[in-house]
Amino acid sequence: MTDLERFFRRLVANLAATDPARLHRPLELDQIQRDIIPYRANRRALELESSEDYEALLLRLCAGEGRLVRTEPEDVRERFAKEIRSPNPDLTILHRFEQVLVTLEPVPLARALGPEPDPDLPYSPPPAPAALDLPMLDPLVDADAFGEEALPGDQDAAPVQAPNLPSSDEPLCLYCGATLPGDRDVRFCPHCGQRQAPPACPSCHNEVEPGWRHCVNCGTALAER
Repeated sequence: MTDLERFFRRLVANLAATDPARLHRPLELDQIQRDIIPYRANRRALELESSEDYEALLLRLCAGEGRLVRTEPEDVRERFAKEIRSPNPDLTILHRFEQVLVTLEPVPLARALGPEPDPDLPYSPPPAPAALDLPMLDPLVDADAFGEEALPGDQDAAPVQAPNLPSSDEPLCLYCGATLPGDRDVRFCPHCGQRQAPPACPSCHNEVEPGWRHCVNCGTALAER
């Protein structure tokens, strides 16, 4: 886990513990520094040596590194990105733009709300689904075991029925992919909290899919979801 990911996870954890509803609302930069994840109360958890290290991480986050948050207005985010790339970043820029809005992106938010990965455990891919063991119909075997007579060469013998499989029509969250309750109208995911409505292009308001980088209608660049 990188230092920036650790910072983001701490931000999410603090919000989830105090006011979970704010996880899905824009946050003022000043609130993040002063109330949500203040340096003095979180320096040990973040493994930081100085307030300058803290402000550098916050500037990287708000500049869009890792696509963990969305900073608005966009021109301020671009100024943050330009500053963090300079040889000696001026960290006081954070205090000059304390009122900018920072929104947690849905996909990294859902990931951060899950269990923290154990760095000592090697990665192993999920097991492949087991093949179905279906019975084979042998025309030379007494067909009474299958419920009706089937003689060799009888083309009208009833085919073997495959076992009932789980339905693949279960509704899934548009953002984290978790299974949604199928017996009620779901407006928000019970796992990541994201509203179950496809996002719209900010320019032409055409419906777009999560994960698209550009609108298919007007070509506008979209924030990663």
